[in-house]
Amino acid sequence: MADSIAKFSFLPIAKSFASIEGKENQEYFLKWSMKNSLQAKLFTFDQCFQAYEIKKFALDFFRDPHVISNVQVPSDSGKFVSLGNKASSVEVQSIPCTVLTMAFFDKLLDGEIARESGDIKKCYDEYQEEITISDNLRQMLLNEDSDVYCQFNEKEREEFLFMLFSHVCIGGRLCQFEDNVQPYLDVTKSLYKDLISVQKNPETKELSILSQVFKVTCYDDKGGSYFPSSRRHRQNFAYLIVDPLKRTVICLSHTFGGGF
Repeated sequence: MADSIAKFSFLPIAKSFASIEGKENQEYFLKWSMKNSLQAKLFTFDQCFQAYEIKKFALDFFRDPHVISNVQVPSDSGKFVSLGNKASSVEVQSIPCTVLTMAFFDKLLDGEIARESGDIKKCYDEYQEEITISDNLRQMLLNEDSDVYCQFNEKEREEFLFMLFSHVCIGGRLCQFEDNVQPYLDVTKSLYKDLISVQKNPETKELSILSQVFKVTCYDDKGGSYFPSSRRHRQNFAYLIVDPLKRTVICLSHTFGGGF
């Protein structure tokens, strides 16, 4: 009964995310088959947020009429339409978001995955989840049995920055892969800066991350998932990125096979 009474309400804020909609990255998203299918929507909310309330927060979010009419999913015809339905339940996973520098990825250039120039080392083609693995970068991301998978440990792989990097590297169903790792790093950096809020300690001048990130899946009254997709796939993802200080939340989503 308590779940039916909303604590949080949401209003959309018109915001263009330069990292997604700006000209600089549009060519890459088109090449990686993510254009239009990668979407970010910004909302403001009306109550103080505490992390322990995230399940209630997410449920209220995906039942709010302003969210339902603004967040989109691809239809059977491939066109994007509003969610349309209220969530019956939500699955929520907290995602660590602590990395402050792209030095996190320096070890990509140690020669095992990519050369110092950034050129990615090739390998024989393999296939996993409709994804072609044709180089050591995708071996590191996808193949637990590969020699390069352990370049990043499990704790590092849980970080939101790593997840964003993985998502842009793998792309959509018709992704045309890069031969050099630098475009992936550049786009990941621009996304991260666009999505994450930071603050500077006035005394130490050190930066810290304010945003809290949660991976979400919505279910209908029959128990079937419908957002970000009715089909489970690593590239069907949705995140709520909450700034508790500004009381804003970004819904970032992508559907594998959606868009162009």
